[in-house]
Amino acid sequence: MTSDLTNYSYVLITPAHNEEAYIEKTIQSVISQTILPKKWVIVSDGSTDRTDEIVHEYCAKYQWINLIRMPEHRDRQFAAKVHCFNAGYQRIKDLHYDIIGNLDADISFREDYFEFLLNKFSKIPELGVAGTPFVEGSVHYNYRFTSIEHVSGACQLFRRECFEAIGGYIPIKSGGIDLIAVTTARMKGWKTRTFTEKTCYHHRKIGTGNSRVLIARFKDGKKDYFLGGHPLWELFRFFYQMTRRPYIVGGLFLYFGYIYAFLSGKDRNVSQELTKYRRSEQMQRLKRYFIRL
Repeated sequence: MTSDLTNYSYVLITPAHNEEAYIEKTIQSVISQTILPKKWVIVSDGSTDRTDEIVHEYCAKYQWINLIRMPEHRDRQFAAKVHCFNAGYQRIKDLHYDIIGNLDADISFREDYFEFLLNKFSKIPELGVAGTPFVEGSVHYNYRFTSIEHVSGACQLFRRECFEAIGGYIPIKSGGIDLIAVTTARMKGWKTRTFTEKTCYHHRKIGTGNSRVLIARFKDGKKDYFLGGHPLWELFRFFYQMTRRPYIVGGLFLYFGYIYAFLSGKDRNVSQELTKYRRSEQMQRLKRYFIRL
């Protein structure tokens, strides 16, 4: 790395629920970093397996790792992740740091992962949010349709000023908290970027059975509507998903989800300002795509 990162510090927060199978891989990745975090708060969301026990073992060895235990609850929703993150944020908000990261408990990465990302923040003063793609088995992001400006929620690093400017994460039951945060950052004038030179590895396997995939597609369609997705953009997503497994029906379930959400009459989860901004971005991306054809 060529930039001087001596004065750059970062903190991490990790919401975790029943991650005994994977969290030690994440911990080993973090403690092996060439630049260590100033503080890492792992928030156990009512875990009932050995997650807390595993984290406790490392807390005893590394004073900069802390564990917070949240109460057990049955209502599993995306908003719970934000509540956990905010509990961790309360623990670190008065510290001096430059970068704050939201790190999932089921990923791993190489020793220079955070040094690489800190270097990007050092070189690009207007960079507000940064991350890398994640790899799951042999599956990679397709950047013809996934904007390089979106940063995966598996590991999102925010410049502190950016995170405070967007008001942190917004708890939404249906999900999309990472997308809202990154889009809001761009709307407020920050640059956001996925740097493809490196990757992190996602270890929790997502079900590959058609029934589970179809349910996921339907939920994705609903989420697209509630997060302000443009109808024309969704139509092109529909055609694209029809070319991927499960062929045809995957795209249909996606679009049915969007239409179902529209017919429900429920309010969207984002402001009109953010909806307008996101739709404008989607139309610009479609325009660039067709110009390249």
